[in-house]
Amino acid sequence: MNALERLLQDRDEKVANPLDIIENMATETGWEWARPGEDELMLAFPLENAEIQISLTWMEQIELLHLAAVWDFRCPEPRREELGRLLALINMQLPFGHFELWPDGSVVYRNALMLTGALSVTPEQCEALIAGAVGACETFYPAMHFVIWAGRSAEEAMRDCIFETAGEA
Repeated sequence: MNALERLLQDRDEKVANPLDIIENMATETGWEWARPGEDELMLAFPLENAEIQISLTWMEQIELLHLAAVWDFRCPEPRREELGRLLALINMQLPFGHFELWPDGSVVYRNALMLTGALSVTPEQCEALIAGAVGACETFYPAMHFVIWAGRSAEEAMRDCIFETAGEA
């Protein structure tokens, strides 16, 4: 048992499972979803050029809602070092959450919502957590694609894919 679990074990108040709120949101908005267990909810989001799978896990013992978003691609071994450099550049841009490159070549976006102290979660917080993941994945997918499949450097991919428009057309 870790320190956080020891601190929380004797508390009488427990946080309600936030996955119940997200399941209701998914049903109301027509999101594709599945609930493989009481503490896990899966969502599928089609993006313009790819689809991401979002897994939400409720860790009741530490009162944490964990989010992991993955694509259905793997980075080939020869491009993993450069993709790792790109993810480091991307993570410096993110206000919350982060991307990881896993040993099998998967790219994963992770974030969490800590609800310690018997905090109740709001639908708006859940929506913001999911929207943040989808937004980050949509924004940075083209840069990852450039590094993996077009052979660009991390810096080139950031320069060519991640830019802000100024003014009006």
